[in-house]
Amino acid sequence: MTKLNNTIRRVTERIVENSRASRASYLELMQREADRKPEHKDVACSNLAHAFAGALEDQDAMKAGRGPNIGIVTAYNDMLSAHQPYGRYPDRMKIFAREVGATAQVAGGTPAMCDGVTQGEDGMELSLFSRDVIAMSTGIALSHQMYDGIACLGICDKIVPGLLMGALRFGHLPAVFVPSGPMPSGISNKQKQETRQKFAAGEIGRDALLESELGSYHSPGTCTFYGTANSNQMMMEMMGLHIPGSAFIQPGTKLRQSLDRAAIHRLAELAGTTERTLAKVVDEKAIVNAVIGLLATGGSTNHAIHIPAMARAAGIIVDWTDLAELSSVVPLLARVYPNGAGDVNHFHAAGGMAYVTHTLLDEGLAHADILTVWEGGMDAYTAEPVLENDALSWTPVKESRDDTMLRPASDPFIADGGMKLVTGNLGRACFKSSAVSPDRFTVEAPCRVFENQADVVTAFKAGELDQDVVVVVRFQGPRANGMPELHSLTPSLAVLQDRGYSVALVTDGRMSGASGKVPAAIHCTPEALGGGPLSLIQTGDIVKVCASTGELSTTADLSSRTPAPDPQPQWGVGREMYRMLQMQADGAEQGASAMLASAGL
Repeated sequence: MTKLNNTIRRVTERIVENSRASRASYLELMQREADRKPEHKDVACSNLAHAFAGALEDQDAMKAGRGPNIGIVTAYNDMLSAHQPYGRYPDRMKIFAREVGATAQVAGGTPAMCDGVTQGEDGMELSLFSRDVIAMSTGIALSHQMYDGIACLGICDKIVPGLLMGALRFGHLPAVFVPSGPMPSGISNKQKQETRQKFAAGEIGRDALLESELGSYHSPGTCTFYGTANSNQMMMEMMGLHIPGSAFIQPGTKLRQSLDRAAIHRLAELAGTTERTLAKVVDEKAIVNAVIGLLATGGSTNHAIHIPAMARAAGIIVDWTDLAELSSVVPLLARVYPNGAGDVNHFHAAGGMAYVTHTLLDEGLAHADILTVWEGGMDAYTAEPVLENDALSWTPVKESRDDTMLRPASDPFIADGGMKLVTGNLGRACFKSSAVSPDRFTVEAPCRVFENQADVVTAFKAGELDQDVVVVVRFQGPRANGMPELHSLTPSLAVLQDRGYSVALVTDGRMSGASGKVPAAIHCTPEALGGGPLSLIQTGDIVKVCASTGELSTTADLSSRTPAPDPQPQWGVGREMYRMLQMQADGAEQGASAMLASAGL
């Protein structure tokens, strides 16, 4: 076996040491939960009757305790294209469970909002904290203690992190995450990007833009660009929480159904055992593997927030310094839109996660010895699933089938993982350098300060930003307004960049894997609310953003300035209901979670 890279080893050891007390506390809790989980024979008959009453086809098996009972936590809705296929999953999963002498019930549902629908709208302010709601909904579903294993149905942005955070509080049980796969490829990503920029520049109308977007997002399945949703699926593979190779198999195929069946059969096999419980699978090495996969594939920067939150739910402490150090040695292996021309279907066809895992392990750039839901550790994830005479098997993938899409770790696109930590007198922030041309790594220019993204677009249309400029969008942090994603800024700023201006964005708001080619210092912490550094900046101040040196600073003297007044909370679209979560949240680097902060985790 190839020796593990020294930096990865050192960072992992530091995470273990920093997490020693919290991880021990978590594992002790999971052991207590396992010890006190009631056997059905010890539960009052009235309680059992309530639990079994709706399961007509499985009542006899449940009453007799003939096999394990799997709890399905589903994020199904048919407004979200990625989750639309889940509508029929529970019925199929119950059949799959019966095939191996088990039973399955829908333990509960969670909300599942689509950032693509709320992008640039007021509803986006609910998005990040829907993750806490999903985690708590998962907890409610599993609190009935009627289950011997957990099947999590979720794909998209906040949904997988929320499901994992909630399920980890029931980590004494085994759990498998079951994806449904991406939609087929639509129009080329280059064409989509060009159309968006033409619309931003006023060269085409809304009808042409809508037709282009419908050419991209056109059928059930995950959106095919490499944003947060597909990064979620990558991470579940790198953590060993999927059936190997299941992340990017399209819905409605025989292979997809065979993998879904394998997931339930495997979960039934693990139920009642203690070797591969969720608490044991998600350890420090698994979290590091998730970070490594994110960096190696150029995944979503939203996970700079989600990974610390998911880790904390398992008693593991990770920060942006850890991510940045790992990024210094993990090479960029994939060019998936918006970091390249091809989408996730092209990525999968080129070798996908099987090849990424193979080449990382081959170069000592990932932990091979983690515990996974499947036998064989991470080596099992270096093969892709295939159907041979309707039988599911796996074939090793040892070479890239398209080196314009996917390259070996020994000959990568870029020597580092493309996620930089920038720091200075404006705070700490993330810079996704893998999406940005190196000649734009440094931007130093007068800033223009805004307090919402709509005003940025207005200024752009009025020609007020036609200059070298650092656009500062503040009061977009977790406690200010729920930290909405500001992806709708990208087309306007990209147009400015294409006009030859030196442009950058600095914000305490979020951007994702769909952020694109504009240099951006994002997730800035401390946030502006409450007197953070961004509340002291003024239009015209010189601001420097540099991915090469890791700098985020201003030459202005902030020490004598009075912070800009905090904005008033906004009502409407349910935002007022989320104020409790927002005001209890901790910082972006800690995971921006009210649930974890309130629980003292």
